[in-house]
Amino acid sequence: MIKNYLRSAFRNIARHKFISFINIFGLTIGLTCCLLILTYIVKELSYDKFNHNAPNIYRVSRSFNTADGIVNLHLGAVAPPFGPLLKNEFPDIKKVTRLFPNGDVVLRYKDKLLTEKGSYFADENFLSFFDLKTVAGDPKTALSEPYTVMMTEDMARKYFGNEDPINKEIRLDNTANFKVTGIFKPFPPNSQMHPQMLMSFNTLNDDKVYGRNQLATNWGNNSFFTYLLLPDHYNIDRISSQFPAFIDKYMNSPGQPRQSKFTQLHIQRFLDIHLHSHLDDEVEQNGDIKRVYIFSAIALFILLIACINYMNLSTARSTLRAKEIGIRKVIGAQQKEIITQFLSESVLITYFSLVLASILTWLLLPFINRLSELGLSINSLFQPIILISVLLLPLIIGLISGIYPAIFMSSFKPIKVLKGILKVGSGNISFRKVLVVVQFSISIILIVATTIVFQQLRYIQTKSLGFNKDHLVTLGGIPANQFEAFRAEVLRDPAVKDIGRSSRIPSGRLLDDQGVSVFDGDKPLPVKADIKCINADYGFIPTYGIKMAAGRNFSREFATDSNNFVINASAVSALGWKSPENAIGKDMSYGGVKGKVIGVVNDFHFESLHQNIIPLLMEMPSFANNSYRRITVKIDGNRINSALATLRQTWKKYQPETPFEYSFLDERFQKLYNSEQEQGNLFTIFSCLAIFIACLGLFGLSAFIISQRVKEIGVRKVLGASIPQIVTELSKDFLKLVIVAAVIALPIAWYAMSKWLLDFAFRVNIQWWVFVMAGVIALIIAFATISYQSVKAAMANPVKSLRSE
Repeated sequence: MIKNYLRSAFRNIARHKFISFINIFGLTIGLTCCLLILTYIVKELSYDKFNHNAPNIYRVSRSFNTADGIVNLHLGAVAPPFGPLLKNEFPDIKKVTRLFPNGDVVLRYKDKLLTEKGSYFADENFLSFFDLKTVAGDPKTALSEPYTVMMTEDMARKYFGNEDPINKEIRLDNTANFKVTGIFKPFPPNSQMHPQMLMSFNTLNDDKVYGRNQLATNWGNNSFFTYLLLPDHYNIDRISSQFPAFIDKYMNSPGQPRQSKFTQLHIQRFLDIHLHSHLDDEVEQNGDIKRVYIFSAIALFILLIACINYMNLSTARSTLRAKEIGIRKVIGAQQKEIITQFLSESVLITYFSLVLASILTWLLLPFINRLSELGLSINSLFQPIILISVLLLPLIIGLISGIYPAIFMSSFKPIKVLKGILKVGSGNISFRKVLVVVQFSISIILIVATTIVFQQLRYIQTKSLGFNKDHLVTLGGIPANQFEAFRAEVLRDPAVKDIGRSSRIPSGRLLDDQGVSVFDGDKPLPVKADIKCINADYGFIPTYGIKMAAGRNFSREFATDSNNFVINASAVSALGWKSPENAIGKDMSYGGVKGKVIGVVNDFHFESLHQNIIPLLMEMPSFANNSYRRITVKIDGNRINSALATLRQTWKKYQPETPFEYSFLDERFQKLYNSEQEQGNLFTIFSCLAIFIACLGLFGLSAFIISQRVKEIGVRKVLGASIPQIVTELSKDFLKLVIVAAVIALPIAWYAMSKWLLDFAFRVNIQWWVFVMAGVIALIIAFATISYQSVKAAMANPVKSLRSE
């Protein structure tokens, strides 16, 4: 029986090649989109699950409140004393491990001198905590001794070649030698952390590096990622509910308010961090569960459009098989057998489409990866559960998309069919119209979404930041006692316009807050304001082209400027002063340092446009210290190569032990919006494919309806109707469907994109013309699709259509 069904299915597919091609092509495109999106979803949902301890690992985070109890900072890392104290205080905690980022480091081995990223100080139990596979060395003892280091295979190969790296020494930042005690395989791509080099945490006990006392008492340096290992199925409320009392026990000072009013500890599931954690300090940039939901919805929408397309095309050409069905019924075929026959054809076509879609997915993934930098792999679909689901998908799609055409065509009356008087009721036509409305509603939503995503991207890329980010080159820091000579030398080149130093540079996050007071006479008055700070010298403001609103910049001519402040306009408001001019000369204290406000700058965007402009204070510490970790150089855009050559040559003169590395600030800002750019690119691709598949569905419905009206068209032509009149008459009903789709889709699109834009503190206003444009585009596409069938019908010889009357 099944063999006969399959044989019949193959014959019908071969007999109606054009319709079969369109059906297979539409389903192939839809399934390809689904498989591509599935590779992304599988990767995002798989983060950190390779670690066998992952379900029981939790990360401790720390938030800070304003005096009003509002959280103004939430960090993914905490201060160093918390780890050991938590382990001692809560016996339910099985293990604690800490990871301390060390930023970029300069490594030297013999004649090799390179800057490396991804260096961390790690507790000696880090390797037993996480599934980090060692290639060489003992994982239990590799990080037990101070000044020992483990590195990835690639890094070891880079420095040691074919030599055995174990027990070799490598020099770090030209300050200390570290002995290589282990080589490990890097974490896989679906990990929230990718350390390239792990240094013994015990090294930090050395006062020259950090200091044992600092590790035990420094509550302000919240840079230590702290992880807990808890028992299976542990109720974390048992610990988190005791955190306020824990904080007060260890952090309170006599006569001071309870510290738990101003800072809290939180526990996060390790497996939730990648998709659900968006704190102010993360090990690496995380994903977003909302993106997973968005692309899951797009996959379902495209699949739905493809199924609707199949239904329309199958029923639109049902008259081609009407006599076949009639004969089958006359010779005794039951309705359920005919339904089974059509469903088998639908499932067969869908499985064939899956084969083609799998090949197409394999071919397209490299292009998608280049476009989005997501690093997707088709191998992620070969997991047993995923593979079984994929293989069952065509069966489900085939049944869903084939059930309506099967029931519809199996209901034909054999006598009417064989007499050639088959008619289709209006109810069937109405159902197909609903399907087309659904298709174009989805397409219009995607058109609106794509347009607004690109509007927002353009906005954040072109909006004035309050300074000129073009032709700004950023470098690492340089010792304070060498900077003035370095500055003077590079400025001799006319291609170098200005140079300044700072502790942070725009495009980063503002995390430093040291407490502020203003003075009423000699009395300090604490201010309920969250004011961030950076160290910036006298060259910072002119290098960035930041405009002064009042007062002056720091100056080398005033030694007292090392105790004075420059603030932004938002800080003026936060401190309760009436205007920038009113702030000049005011006494204030920041981080225990008393000084005067000597200048106010206009607000500028230090952070990305995801964040609001926050109150900012700049201070210029004494030139004798090394508070400036970054240098920014303004260069002539017409002489970039000359400027870079000068900087490279001068850098090597003053910093021979540090490789010359630079970046352009505009590129750093561009990277802040990579995820939105990727989202926009993928939106465009999938929107175009959804519209294309919807057009196939409209093609099917127009073919069906027009095939029912061939005699009407013949009569109209005999009575003198022109081709444009006939095309208009045939098209208007379809265009009404698109208008109905627009009416349904536009409010949904407005709501969805309004919610998406809330992720940006600075965003575009949704303009009315976007919705008009989406509707017009849909109408044009629909009309172009319908016109082919309409013109073909209008140009047909009316004699042929009226001959049977």
